Amino acid sequence: MPALDAYSKIVIDVAESVTPHVAAIEMTSTGRRGRILRGSGSAVVFTAEGYMLTNAHVVSGIRTGRAVFADGKHSDVELVGADPLSDLAVIRGLKSAPPPAVLGNADTLRVGQLVIAVGNPLGLAGSVTAGVVSGLGRSIPVRAGDHRRVIEDVIQTDAALNPGNSGGALADTRGHIVGINTAVAGLGLGLAVPINTTTRRIIASLLRDGRVHRAYLGLVSTPIPLDASAVVRTGQKEGLRVVEVLPRSPAEHSGLQPGDIVLRANGRAVSSAESLQKLLFEEAIGEPFPLTVLRDGRAVELLAVPSEMEQQQ
Repeated sequence: MPALDAYSKIVIDVAESVTPHVAAIEMTSTGRRGRILRGSGSAVVFTAEGYMLTNAHVVSGIRTGRAVFADGKHSDVELVGADPLSDLAVIRGLKSAPPPAVLGNADTLRVGQLVIAVGNPLGLAGSVTAGVVSGLGRSIPVRAGDHRRVIEDVIQTDAALNPGNSGGALADTRGHIVGINTAVAGLGLGLAVPINTTTRRIIASLLRDGRVHRAYLGLVSTPIPLDASAVVRTGQKEGLRVVEVLPRSPAEHSGLQPGDIVLRANGRAVSSAESLQKLLFEEAIGEPFPLTVLRDGRAVELLAVPSEMEQQQ
């Protein structure tokens, strides 16, 4: 079979297997003055009970709506929970939904691998584009109220996306969902939140509690390479330079200062905002959280006690 025919067959097979699990969603609610607020995009059925994954920005501030599937069937939906700091949300269909899609593992992806984006923008069932993974480990900075964070390990692809694809599926060649399409990054670029161990924890929290419980330190940092002498003494090549310590935060109470370089947090080496974030889930709230920092060329041991991050939609 010619290579182009083989490529086409893969895309067709994945599109046919994934499209039935992807819905067009329109979220509506009445505002303070009777105004109707709307959010629209796509969503992916991922449980047999009709729960669907989409983007938090698609459902922002909106609790009810409607999902329409590729076969024309539709269902009222309600918001289960949203997490703006990962741009993931879970909604639930109130009527029967198609069988769930299979969630994969984005950690197995490689640059150059074929991926297929399937959305349902504005009810145009089965919007399908194909491309390759053009970048891995990307980060998207996000804000929720006063909190600043990054969505970590984002998948970059050249599969064409449009706003209506937000919340749709990014699938591998087996038809497994490895990402939830989240944004158009620029000409010829698309981004997707990965399905991996970290996001599975987020999804489980949304299903259980309708929110994600995160620990809060209250610092703003940036990665920085260590100088040669520090590399020899610490065994690390990078650390996190503290740019800002927020007032009355656990970081301030611990004695952390702007200019400190965080080397280790809770016993683990940290060299990026993402590596620190992965340590700040629910189990760290209210517990001793040791920090090893480099200050004026000396290693200093500090002890923080993270509080719970306030939920801000």
